[in-house]
Amino acid sequence: MKILVVEDEPKTGDYLQQGLTEAGFVTDLVRDGWDGLEMAQAHPYDLLILDVMLPGLNGWQVLEGLRRAGKETPVLFLTARDQVEDRVKGLELGADDYLVKPFAFAELLARVRTLLRRGRGGLEPTVLSIADLELDLLRRRAMRAGRRIDLTAKEFALLELLLRRQGEVLPRSLIASQVWDMNFDSDTNIIDVAVRRLRAKVDEGFASRLIHTVRGMGYVLEAGREGE
Repeated sequence: MKILVVEDEPKTGDYLQQGLTEAGFVTDLVRDGWDGLEMAQAHPYDLLILDVMLPGLNGWQVLEGLRRAGKETPVLFLTARDQVEDRVKGLELGADDYLVKPFAFAELLARVRTLLRRGRGGLEPTVLSIADLELDLLRRRAMRAGRRIDLTAKEFALLELLLRRQGEVLPRSLIASQVWDMNFDSDTNIIDVAVRRLRAKVDEGFASRLIHTVRGMGYVLEAGREGE
């Protein structure tokens, strides 16, 4: 899936591009409205994340130009403008969603996936699975071998990330940014504690382990793997 981010604030733009790329999306970044409109018209993006206050063309103008050109690319406005009339204007111009800064990356990612799923006619799976473990994203329910697993909201988000990226070794920094919306601090053990608690719920009492530690690298969800 390919996403275009139009954001002139350097730190925010870089943060979005890195986070979305780590989440598995091909992500392009431009920093003014003219470039945003040109890129959005020239390439088949699955989603456009658009700031309102931009140099050149503002976000409203970019969206208007896009719709006039017949482009129906889903648009998520991401802006500090939090007045009701701003949100209404964006939606009336043809935006699909509106998120106010400051924002939690986990919420942004959830909205991005919802818009992409809608754009693909709901083809994105609503149940993620590996071996005898299933995670129902709509019912917010985890099951293993027919047994219900009670998870906190963070544990659910962590397991969803591991399932979406199963077979990949995920570094602690990626887990921190995707689940906790924070930069990883090597002095904290919050990631290790969370994985340990999740592993106790998902793996203890079952014949095979699914969540594994890769020393010095991170964690991986994989069936049939030997290790910690």
